[in-house]
Order: sequence, then structure tokens, then C-alpha cells
Amino acid sequence: MLFQESETVELKEVFVDDIKKEIIAFANCDGGKLYIGVRDDGVVVGLDDPDSVSLQISNMVRDAIKPDVTMFLHYRTIKEDEKEIVAVDIQRGTDRPYYLAKKGMRPEGVYVRQGYSSVPATDTAIRRMIKETDGDHYEAMRCLNQELTFETAKKEFDLREVEFGPQQMRTLKLTDQDNLYSNLGLLLSDQCVHTIKVAVFQGTDQTIFKDRREFAGSLMQQMNEVYDFIDFRNQTRATIEKLLRIDVKDYPEIAVREALLNLLVHRDYSFSASAFISIYADRIEFVSIGGLMPGIDLEDIMAGISVCRNQDLANVFYRLHLIEAYGTGIGKIMKAYESLEEKPSIETTKNTFKIILPNINAKYEMGKDSVSKAGLITNSAAGAEESLGNEEKVLEFARSHGAVTRNDVIALLGVSTSTASRVIRKMVKSNLLKQNGKARNTNYTVIKE
Repeated sequence: MLFQESETVELKEVFVDDIKKEIIAFANCDGGKLYIGVRDDGVVVGLDDPDSVSLQISNMVRDAIKPDVTMFLHYRTIKEDEKEIVAVDIQRGTDRPYYLAKKGMRPEGVYVRQGYSSVPATDTAIRRMIKETDGDHYEAMRCLNQELTFETAKKEFDLREVEFGPQQMRTLKLTDQDNLYSNLGLLLSDQCVHTIKVAVFQGTDQTIFKDRREFAGSLMQQMNEVYDFIDFRNQTRATIEKLLRIDVKDYPEIAVREALLNLLVHRDYSFSASAFISIYADRIEFVSIGGLMPGIDLEDIMAGISVCRNQDLANVFYRLHLIEAYGTGIGKIMKAYESLEEKPSIETTKNTFKIILPNINAKYEMGKDSVSKAGLITNSAAGAEESLGNEEKVLEFARSHGAVTRNDVIALLGVSTSTASRVIRKMVKSNLLKQNGKARNTNYTVIKE
């Protein structure tokens, strides 16, 4: 038999550790044959103990290569020139890319066949293999970065009394059967590469910037920080009618909440561009990357029909009680403005989805309506007063009962779950309350001065 190296044949005189790179390269490409006991020039030198060499290769493959590629390897001991050699047949794997466990799914860990050599794969080649294996569904694809942490997500799950361990991560599809992180895991991890940019403009166009921020980290962190950023600027206009004070925020809180959640859940994360939120004097615009799903038009959306781009991400938000049911967000936004003259609007392009929330109080601030100054109360002061009043109620309850839970705050203040969580989170950050316990046993006690 004539032995000669080629794109599908590799010759090794003896067993060496680098053999695993050749196996990875063949499994990632079109398969190949590995002969141990044959020199590079094709001369057969043979092996003293071929069974031991086969066992060494088998153990190395099992321990050093991920995902499991053993089912695509077949070992044979053959005789050539009265000498024994080991032949390893490697088939093209179905869970590509295969990589060195210690290096991860990076170029230094992933190898492909190039001519007669095995070389590191490019990032583009790695992504292509993932796409070919996992399909086009972004959140289900294996993540290139397998060194993820979930400190922020864990706190959010604990705050909402939802378990978050290895089993739950697998059930929620943050990891797969090989315990590899998916892109959904990346989105919820502290290493999330996607961001939200928020800009505040003076007036009704983009001529003058007043403030701008880019929010990064876990989607859970972005969700909370972006909401707080908007909420701080969501001022309250108060009027006095006889003995009655009427408070009206610039934007209904439920509308802001649903627009933000829509941006997070329905965004097309296969695009690297940031999502945008622009705050003008008369409106807020939420611009999510990714247009309408195929087969759906704007009339369908307004009628309550929803085709979720990120089904698994939506399921995580559902488990955390952030969304109640699929397709209800737009309806809630419209209902929040139901009795008002101003109405939200939606604009779409091939790759964007924009929700525009009008500022209810803009007509007063911009001089479109004459209002008696005696009937106005400074909105920022009113908002601060309301916030301090809520915190004092929570502190008084905690003092008198020994502790307070999120459900206590919901009942005490008559607010939603998300608002109660935000009040508690702010008080914990301000060292007014201390968190005790986890998940369903979480309660909060007053920090003694």
C-alpha cells in the first residue's frame, strides 16, 4: 500500500499530542484518515503496541476534544511490510465546530484542513460552521464565548423568586446537552456584546444633544438601567382643580415598560448594531434592530398577532413575569393612551421596528396650550416627593413587621410587580434595606443606622 499525505491523509511516525489537532481538522472538514506508524515520506516503521496507541488516542479524544466526536472515529490495526500500524478513520462530524476543550471555540482551539496541513480556523469559518450545524436561529446557536458569568441574571431571578441553577439553565436553553452555552446564554450573561444607546435631545430634532448613554452587560442589567434612565426623565405635571391635585406623567409607565420589553425581546441579535432610544421634548422613539417577521405586516401587529423572533428569550421573560403573554405588548401601549388625544405610532422598515410614544405634557411645556401657572407644581419635585413617600411607607412597614417582601410592597403601594421590584432594588442600593434569603424566601429588613 502506498502512503502519501494529502488533504484527507495524515501520516505520523509515533503517537504525539498534536494528533488531536489533525482529528479536529478532519472532523470539521470532509473527514480523512490518520495513520500512526508511518513516516512523512510514506515509509512504514510500525508500532510495538498498536492496541495501546489506539487506547491513547481514544482517551485523548474523549478528554481533549469538544463536543464529543468519538462516534465519528473508527480504529483499525493493519499490517504493512510485516509491520503493524494504526489507521484511524475520521468522518465529518455533525456538531461542528469541534475544538480543543482547553482553548474553547476560538481560532486557537478550532482547526480545519488546508492543503496537507491542519491550521487554526478563522472567526468567519467558525461562525459558518455553527450556522450550518445549528441553523439560522440566532439564540439557539452555540456561543463563541464559552467563558460566561451570570451574576446580574442570578440577582434578577432571585429578586423575582425564580430558581436559576444548571438544570434551569438547560431547561431555559441557555445551555445544550453538552453543557455548552447558547447565544441565549450570551444575551443573559455579564459578557453580552449587544448594547442599547439612549440619547436625550433638546427640542424636537437631533440638533442639540443634552445627554447620551450606552448601556451594556446582561440584558437584565440593560433592562433595569435603561428603564431607570427613562423614568428619571419621565416628569410629572400636576394641576390643581379646586381641592383636587391631578398628576400626569409625560409618558404612561406601562407604555414605557412595554416598549422597552418589546425592544429587548423582538430585537434581531444577529445584527451587531446597537438598539436606539431617542428622547425628544415631544416624544420617545424606541428603535429595535430587525423588521417585521416574514408573513406579518403592521396591520397584523396592531390586531394583536405576534410572531416572536426570539422564542426562547421571550420564554425567559415570561418565566420572570416580565411579560404576561405573547403579542399583548402593543395592545397595552395603545390602551395606555386610550383616553388621550395623543396616540402612539409604529413605523417599520426592512431592518427596523420603531415605536413612538408621544409626550402627553409636551403641549403645555411647548406653549401649545395656555395653563395657569398657579395650577402647576414642579414635576421633578413632585416625582421626588412621591418616591420618598413610597420609600418611607416601605421602611415603616419593615420596621413594624420585622421584614418586608416584594408582595408586601405591591399591596402596600398598589403598584405592579416591576415597579415594586424597582423600589426595592433602589432601596437596597441606597443601603436602606438589606436582602435576606433567596428565591421565594427572599425578604428585606431595615439596615440599622
